[in-house]
Amino acid sequence: MNGNRSQNTTTELDSLPDDALQARLLEGVSRTFALTIPQLPEGLAKPVSNAYLLCRIVDTIEDEVSLNSTQKRAFCSQFIDVVAGKEAPVKLSRALSPLLSDQTIPLEHELIRLIPRVIAITHGLEGPQREALSLCVAIMGEGMAEFQDRDLRHGVADMREMDRYCYYVAGVVGEMLTRLFCHHSPEIAARRDLMMKLGVSFGQGLQMTNILKDLWDDHSRGVCWLPRDIFTAKGFDLADLQPGHGDPKFAEGFRQLLGIAHAHLRNALEYTLLIPSHETGIREFCLWALGMAMLTLRKINANLYFSDSKQVKITRRSVKAVIGGSRLTRRSNILLKSLFYLVGTGLPAPDRQVLALAATVTTAEQSKPKF
Repeated sequence: MNGNRSQNTTTELDSLPDDALQARLLEGVSRTFALTIPQLPEGLAKPVSNAYLLCRIVDTIEDEVSLNSTQKRAFCSQFIDVVAGKEAPVKLSRALSPLLSDQTIPLEHELIRLIPRVIAITHGLEGPQREALSLCVAIMGEGMAEFQDRDLRHGVADMREMDRYCYYVAGVVGEMLTRLFCHHSPEIAARRDLMMKLGVSFGQGLQMTNILKDLWDDHSRGVCWLPRDIFTAKGFDLADLQPGHGDPKFAEGFRQLLGIAHAHLRNALEYTLLIPSHETGIREFCLWALGMAMLTLRKINANLYFSDSKQVKITRRSVKAVIGGSRLTRRSNILLKSLFYLVGTGLPAPDRQVLALAATVTTAEQSKPKF
């Protein structure tokens, strides 16, 4: 990092109030959530912003190339204690900051340096909000450490392993968001059990979309999150995976994963429809993420042999279309379902086993007494 740039950025960030600081950090580390979180109602945007920054700190530790697995485990464990209020955040920040490499982006350097500020915001939240964030970080940090010492060059063993990884990095976020939404709204809290189940599926749908999109970025780092069993069944060995391969057997396996991701995103729609229609901000927060994921799956499906994530990245025009479509249909479950099915036209059929979760949840919801 350039010293002058770091000093200027540091001065600028340190002078910002809490909400502006979180917004600035989110813009640098997650453009998607920097776009969607401001749609949330007052009282939710702050804890959700803070939650994503906490998760990003875990990601930064896990992705840091200069740290070995023992160091990563130790720092994650320390951070879990920091979030829980058991250890001082300054100690962690001072120990971790000097170890970050140039491969970690400048604003992630700043995020680690500003851990004390971020944690002060966490500890200023209401009790149930703090508990939701602390539990999420604990599960994520401990779960991600499970994959640290594995040889991931040629994929994970099977779909079950992929599901576990997706839960640790995204499913727990779906659970955490549900807890925050329930704290915000008694109406949502009345559907807590149903939404907790679908929230995990929502998170997995978004994470699987990212895994498929970022296939070659991960491959260049010697990592692959695809399940070997699915591709072996098609006659393709992930050890042979290289950009520009053009193997139809790989494409068959990839399309099967698209169908699984499609099913999780359909569950995500059911999750969103359980949110009261007058909670337009929460619905938009969910719909924008869901819509962008669906359009990404469409681009991947149209270019199964892509060799760079840029080739399947959705355009700004597509993002605007998601925003416009969501705002037109956000209050109508019928219109939202129609729009979802229209966007999903041409994608591999949603995996039936994954869809069974939504069917169970929908049946349970319909059987509840109406007052």
